[in-house]
Amino acid sequence: MTLSIRQISERLARNAEAVCAHYLSNGKRNGRYWVGGDAFNTKGRSMYVRLTGPDYGPGAAGKWTDAATGEHGDLLDIIQLTLNISRREAREEALQFLSEPTLAARPPERAPAPGNSAEAARRLFAASKPILGTPGEIYLRGRAISCGLDLSALRFHPRCYHVTDEGHRIALPAIIAAVTDNPGIITGVQRLYLAPDGTGKARIDQPKRSLGDLLGHAIRIGNAEDVMAIGEGLETMLSVRSLMPAMPVAAATSANHLTLFIPPPGLQRLYIAHDHGAPGVAAAQQLKQVTTGNGLDVRLLTPPGNDDWNTALVHEPVEDLMTALARQLVPDDKQRFLTRMARTH
Repeated sequence: MTLSIRQISERLARNAEAVCAHYLSNGKRNGRYWVGGDAFNTKGRSMYVRLTGPDYGPGAAGKWTDAATGEHGDLLDIIQLTLNISRREAREEALQFLSEPTLAARPPERAPAPGNSAEAARRLFAASKPILGTPGEIYLRGRAISCGLDLSALRFHPRCYHVTDEGHRIALPAIIAAVTDNPGIITGVQRLYLAPDGTGKARIDQPKRSLGDLLGHAIRIGNAEDVMAIGEGLETMLSVRSLMPAMPVAAATSANHLTLFIPPPGLQRLYIAHDHGAPGVAAAQQLKQVTTGNGLDVRLLTPPGNDDWNTALVHEPVEDLMTALARQLVPDDKQRFLTRMARTH
């Protein structure tokens, strides 16, 4: 018999102390509560989990509140957050836990991933959902990005954790972009924290944060075979994709990472869509210098104006952007990529 989410939550509630001892092993019982640092099994005393009460509803066993952040949830949420897994994986983990002959405390079979590891990045990406219909899509459309966003590299997390400079953990909506190597394995992610309604970036220092192994890798949109474009930011490269929907693009996440990008095997031509700022120009020139040769033709794509391709897309007429691209593309690529844009815009 397949159990519903409510039935799983009720069964976890009946075994609240065993669940807490298992997944919140850094906490301890204090009267009718299990006390710990947070839902990530951090040491501390700000989170309280009810150990007694009804199986479901207000005041139920297993309900928890983090006094430091105001966050709350049930035991299924704890399983998901502690292990940093998707909702489906949390359901399967809960069913496995509940099937044990005895519910004695034991170390979790799946230990938390190291904080800044590729495994942590993969778990965060798996715990996210498709971006369409979310504040993530609202944000990108607000940046005049018109290309399709039903992309394997882009997802959205409604409550992605961010640690402030003061050490407080807060939950914010975020675009989660997968960073992959040339074989397509996720090695990291970039988190772009957003305002709750998606109308802009979150009002925090550095709303873009990376996780995992990014060196040489990139956020990839489309399958590159013989031609592709690479640039710094996600919005920049989605703008190029909006102008040339058939062009495979990749975002290196920063100027420093752009200089270290490893082109895929078999690539014949690489366009570098650089920003106008000094770091962007220097990074593009350095990447061009180290990648030119061995049959690879490397060319720069310079945006109109004095910023980047996304700023140009927001403020400049599309016809002007098409003209700028037409001057910089190889004739074969102009026919292959730019005319398709003309038919779709």
